[in-house]
Amino acid sequence: MTLAAIVEAQLADPPERARVIVAAHCFPTGMLGYWVRQLAERGFVAALTATSPARLGPPQGGPKLAGTNPLAIAIPSSDARPIVADVSMGAVTYGDVLTGAASAEELVPFGGEQAHKALALALGLQLLVDALTGADGYGAVLFLARPEGDPVPVLRELAGGLRLPGDS
Repeated sequence: MTLAAIVEAQLADPPERARVIVAAHCFPTGMLGYWVRQLAERGFVAALTATSPARLGPPQGGPKLAGTNPLAIAIPSSDARPIVADVSMGAVTYGDVLTGAASAEELVPFGGEQAHKALALALGLQLLVDALTGADGYGAVLFLARPEGDPVPVLRELAGGLRLPGDS
């Protein structure tokens, strides 16, 4: 699997400061948070996005312009509990449609009346990956860096015990 090989290679030969990895001609599926969590648990800040077939169109209707294009971000912490956010730009996932948990009509940008914002983010992620991969297929982009600070404990204190992204 492409993402497994990428993560393994980064852990075997980590960047001195930061690195961007571009994977062209691949179709990573599933929970991208799984991969960035592995990196955060080893002390790295990581952001990962991937493209998919065009499944999201403008909220007011029109052609499908972008995939559900997930974005996963992980921030390591000295408390060994990284923050991991993993979101799809769709109100439901394509996997939900395939399993019958949602209908194809429900596969729209998330956000209700503000869905144009999710579509804008989906388009931005689509164009970022397409620009870096050559736009002739699907792909993924991973940003990996060594952190300079540890903001997670302060956030946990401010949250006052609330469940944060990535908590079990």
